[in-house]
Amino acid sequence: MRRLRAAAQILLGAAMVGAGTGHLTFQREEFQAQVPPWVPIDEDLTVLLSGAVEIGLGAALLVTWKQPRRALAGAALAAFYVAIFPGNIAQYTEHRDAFGLDTDTKRLARLFFQPLLIAWALAATDAPRVWRESRQA
Repeated sequence: MRRLRAAAQILLGAAMVGAGTGHLTFQREEFQAQVPPWVPIDEDLTVLLSGAVEIGLGAALLVTWKQPRRALAGAALAAFYVAIFPGNIAQYTEHRDAFGLDTDTKRLARLFFQPLLIAWALAATDAPRVWRESRQA
């Protein structure tokens, strides 16, 4: 199980660094299309800031292996996924296309992947166990 968690953590960390790099470079316009109009920050600045956060969280997953910091990195990423979920909902309800999500069916399906990402971040870093043990101590 330890190796599986480590592999899941590395894969997720690398994916986040990749996604964050995309925010800052070649996918910048696609990500701008996903920023809901009610976000009070300029679309481009929102994309740049979220890209920097994604790179930072991904890097944290790639270099943090000792508990409880490892669990904290996973919990921070899970919280980030929760924070951006309203934007995913807005993309669905406002019928905005981005990243091949050009139908309501595709945009709706994407919404079901966000809880899986949250669970992945927590499970890969063993955050639930660490949290339970810290509450018992």
